[in-house]
Amino acid sequence: MLSLVTGSVTDPPLSILCLGAHSDDIEIGAGGTILTLLRRFPGSHVHWVVLSALAERAREARASANVFLGYAGASDVRLLTFRDGFFPAQFEAIKEAFEMLKGVRPNLVLTHHRSDHHQDHRVVAELTWNTFRNHLILEYEIPKYDPDLGNPNLFVPITSEDAQAKVTALMSHFASQHGRTWFTPDTFLGLMRIRGVQAAAASGLAEAFYAPKLRLLG
Repeated sequence: MLSLVTGSVTDPPLSILCLGAHSDDIEIGAGGTILTLLRRFPGSHVHWVVLSALAERAREARASANVFLGYAGASDVRLLTFRDGFFPAQFEAIKEAFEMLKGVRPNLVLTHHRSDHHQDHRVVAELTWNTFRNHLILEYEIPKYDPDLGNPNLFVPITSEDAQAKVTALMSHFASQHGRTWFTPDTFLGLMRIRGVQAAAASGLAEAFYAPKLRLLG
C-alpha cells in the first residue's frame, strides 16, 4: 500500500487516476477534492478516464474535464464507449480496458464505491481494486435515487469557492442531466454540507470517501 503524504511544501507533484463509469461521475463524487489537490500539489499529473461517454455525453465529459484539470501540470483524458447500464455484460472488455491502465502508476486512485447500487459503478469499483493492488484507493459517493448513501470514513474539507466551482461546472456542462430530479445545485451542496459537518471543516463543506485500506507513515 502506497502512502499519500500531505501538508508539506516539499511534497512532490502527484499522479492521480480518476475513474468514472459515466461522464459526470468523477465531478460529482470528487470534483472538489480534485480542485483542492491540484492547488495543494502544483504540477500534478491527472489521468481522467470515463468508461461510458458517447456523442453528447462525450462532449460534456471533455468540456467538464477541461475545467477541473485547469490547475493540473499535465493531464490525460480518456473517453471510452462502453454501453451505459450494461457494464456487467461487458465485463471482459472493460477488464481489458483496465489492463491498459496498468502503466499509469498513480499515487492516488479515485473511483466508485463498491456498495453503490448502480451496476456500472460497482463494476468499475471491482476492477479498480483488481487492477491497482498496491495503491491508495479512495471510493467516492454519488447521490441519486438509489438508497445507497452510507457512512464514509475519510473526509476532504473543501473551500466554499471550490464547492461553488464544482456545482457551477456540473450545472453548466451537463445539460443532458437536467431532467433528473436529483441533479440540482441543492443536492450537491447539501451533501457537501452534511459531510462538512461530519468533518468539522472550517468552511462547513467537505467531500467524503470510503478508504477501506490505508497505511500510516510510509
